[in-house]
Amino acid sequence: MSAPTDPSRANPNRADPSLAALAELIGVVAQLRDPEGGCPWDLEQTHASLAPYVLEEAHEVADAIRHGDDTHLAEELGDLLLQVVLHAQIASEEGRFDLAQIAQGLNAKLVRRHPHVFGEVEAADSAAVRAHWEAIKAEEQQERAEWAEGESHAPSASPLSDRLAGKVRGQPALAGAMTISKKAAAAGFEWDDITGVWEKVHEELDELKEAVAEAMTSGDRAHAQEELGDVLFTLVNVARWCSLDPEAGLAGTNRRFLDRFSRVEAALGGELQGRSIGELEGLWQQAKAQIRAENSHQPGC
Repeated sequence: MSAPTDPSRANPNRADPSLAALAELIGVVAQLRDPEGGCPWDLEQTHASLAPYVLEEAHEVADAIRHGDDTHLAEELGDLLLQVVLHAQIASEEGRFDLAQIAQGLNAKLVRRHPHVFGEVEAADSAAVRAHWEAIKAEEQQERAEWAEGESHAPSASPLSDRLAGKVRGQPALAGAMTISKKAAAAGFEWDDITGVWEKVHEELDELKEAVAEAMTSGDRAHAQEELGDVLFTLVNVARWCSLDPEAGLAGTNRRFLDRFSRVEAALGGELQGRSIGELEGLWQQAKAQIRAENSHQPGC
């Protein structure tokens, strides 16, 4: 395969505004974490304490993409990049790894998983690319599994569960539930028809009601939390049976709720305190009717 002809690719050490900006960012984050003159909040952070912010920033990136706002997207990508640099800085301070190792590992992975670009493999279309990607990824997972078995000196008694645990650990809970549901069903852990799924939904709802009632009396919400998770997981199975996307469905509900809620707020001058539930419900129904009427007059509706 011929070498790239683009001078900036052929000589990555050339002056590059992106590299200069990234170097400046690394310096800023290092200063924020400086024990002598850094920021108290940043110095308190750990990988664990920052984990919620990684998820939050990733979701905000996705939201900016949905809205098609480049300025917002650039800002949110910056916030997500900050999380990467912060985690690298914390690990570097502990002598575990640094940003260079992260980038080197990613470079190696990209080259390894794109043999049609960096090797001699042919890939006529994106479907072929995906097939190569999945095959190489499976080989990597197999190698890791064999290494783990060598360390434990015993093969796994639950290989599918082990693979799924590794696959969903980086996914949001809702997406992870769908992944588990699909893979378990494909392996044969499945209802005969959707009637069984609905029966399970009602069973789990009844258990949730009982657990919530117990929690209201005892103050112990652990059991209710478990039962809530069971209900949500079973509803994900309903979505799978009906070929629905639960994440998209919930995101749509969030948007609709905020649209209606903003109209209720506006109708009350921004003051909801002291209003009766009857008044609030009436305004809610008015907001729904207004939105429905507006949508019915849009072109193509």
